[in-house]
Amino acid sequence: MSRSERFRRGEELMRLIDGDAVTENLLAAYEDVAPDFARHLVEFAFGEIYARDGDLRQRELVAIASLATMGGCDAQLQTHVHGALNVGLTPQEIVEAVMTLIPYIGFPKALNAMATVKRVLEKRLPLDPAASKT
Repeated sequence: MSRSERFRRGEELMRLIDGDAVTENLLAAYEDVAPDFARHLVEFAFGEIYARDGDLRQRELVAIASLATMGGCDAQLQTHVHGALNVGLTPQEIVEAVMTLIPYIGFPKALNAMATVKRVLEKRLPLDPAASKT
């Protein structure tokens, strides 16, 4: 497969998962400093890995868990929480994924991850405070 075919396939998946604005911003962000950086990200991460046979919902859950485990990756975690919603995961599924991490990564990293999840959910789906008290 040619490099341009991997890029096309990767960019298509990236737009599906992350949206057009995120994709455009990422491609433009490194154009003047490291143009190959974004190309490698699109071709490899999305054109090779995400394009493999499988479920994008599962891939996004794995990305969320991995980023939460690492800590300090709030921007990337935020992007993948948005991506998880874009590919059909529910807010409850995302929250439960982070809850499941508590015994493995500890409360500090889980708290940080949940705060990121909360920010995304509040932005995407304004939460009803009364609903959380039931």
